[in-house]
Amino acid sequence: MSAGNAYTFPLYSPALKSARAYTQQQLAMLGVAKDVGKNFGLVAGVLCNSFRPWLVLLVGAAFCFLGYGALWLAVTGSVVAMPYWLLWIVLAIGTNSNAWFLTAVLVTNMRNFPLRRGVVAGILKGYTGISAALFTQLFSGVLRRSPTCLLMLLAIGLPGICLAMMYFVRPCTPAVDADAEEDAMQDGHFAFTQVVSIILAVYLVTTTILGNTIKLSDATSYILLVVTVLLLLAPLGIPVKMTLFRIMRRQRTVETTEQEPLLIPSQHGTLVDDEDSNKVDLLLAEGKGAVRRKRRPRRGEDFEFREALVKADFWLLFIGYFVGVGTGVTVLNNLAQIGVAVGIVDTTVLLSLFALGNFLGRLGGGAISEKFVRSTLLVPRPIWMASTQTILAVAYLCMANALSPTVAYACTAAVGLCYGVQFLVMIPTTSELFGLRNFGLFYNLMSLANPLGAALFSGELVGRLYDEEVERQQHSGSGEHGGACLGPGCFTAAFMVLAGACSLGTVVSLVLAARIRPVYRAIYSGGSFRLANGSQQH
Repeated sequence: MSAGNAYTFPLYSPALKSARAYTQQQLAMLGVAKDVGKNFGLVAGVLCNSFRPWLVLLVGAAFCFLGYGALWLAVTGSVVAMPYWLLWIVLAIGTNSNAWFLTAVLVTNMRNFPLRRGVVAGILKGYTGISAALFTQLFSGVLRRSPTCLLMLLAIGLPGICLAMMYFVRPCTPAVDADAEEDAMQDGHFAFTQVVSIILAVYLVTTTILGNTIKLSDATSYILLVVTVLLLLAPLGIPVKMTLFRIMRRQRTVETTEQEPLLIPSQHGTLVDDEDSNKVDLLLAEGKGAVRRKRRPRRGEDFEFREALVKADFWLLFIGYFVGVGTGVTVLNNLAQIGVAVGIVDTTVLLSLFALGNFLGRLGGGAISEKFVRSTLLVPRPIWMASTQTILAVAYLCMANALSPTVAYACTAAVGLCYGVQFLVMIPTTSELFGLRNFGLFYNLMSLANPLGAALFSGELVGRLYDEEVERQQHSGSGEHGGACLGPGCFTAAFMVLAGACSLGTVVSLVLAARIRPVYRAIYSGGSFRLANGSQQH
């Protein structure tokens, strides 16, 4: 949840603008700093291969403390002479903690559960997505809408949580050949976490809307916070349960060892057969770089940076992802203007619908793609990118031709859902194509598509067309909302272009899916060890 601290920018940005007497354009450029910091994780992606996860998390905690601490000083007026360029940098540093937090946790868990990459990515990114609702609840309730208290929480509270939890984020030996009972238990644990996260998401969105509708007492706000904390801590029941039943599992392991003398203990303290032990050791050695191949890697093996850049698969995935998240973040960045254009006074409902759809898309995109990729059909994950980009194209056409409050609500939820799916499908697909050893680097390279898409579609396209329409309405005398654009014509041309871009993205994603289907046959159809040993042909 700490990796979602960049979503708090709308909560403290008005106070920052007022305290520093910034113009709206200057504040918008600070928003760019937020996006750049949040998505620039290349350094974290490289270092996660050389340092333990706790050290990567420690760097993120330091950035969070320095960045938000400096923002607190600026908002409170403790430092009056802080220049604008320095504030831009410290905001980027503070939000860059997101990249360090998420890289450490995501890379570690993707390697710990290599055969459940979609589910793992869905849960982790889902919790990041709903963190906006969590911070909003804290801000509106316990913090009593105080931007300075919020910045203090970000500067001290989040690093404190990171320091307390970073010991538990560590690599472990993946269970690549688990028996049916162990496999079912692991699936049950993931399912429990998914259900809890859905309950938490619905609860946070509901309480946020309720808090904006009626005035809640302090006692009610604290009760709501207690329930939120309990839901956040609910997944801790899984390690508690596993710890309590550890003795029983040890007894079963000893009995199995006596009956099957061919089983030998591995270097990690678990009991596996000799052949599987050699396979696991080979996988771990390759992941650490101990085994060097002279030939170029094939799809699914570990790629180096330069080797991936010359592959068509890399650019097909990047372009498809760029279109999906670029158009989605454009709608997110302009939700307030879209709401005003169609006569929606309170745009927080639009934000809540987008946030809920984004969460469900992230969680569901991981779970559904995982189910179908592990089925007999072996459906490639980019199929879901293509499907949701088709839905995005339809939603943009609806918003371009029949924009009304009802259409805006429905299409905003649909765009949020598809936006979340794009995120989730990209993450495991990247690891399946280019391996897990340098996954942190490639994941953060793909993440650059988000700010690039925002700059192109939101800044250059929608922003420019919106300003032109405002100017036209002012000249014609139809503008009556303080310089804001009114009516469906404000976004018609822009949404038509976005729909065309998503149509192109659909084609690109389908081409990628057709190219890489053999990868899934190798990984998820009993061929993961053949792939790792380099004998699987594509």
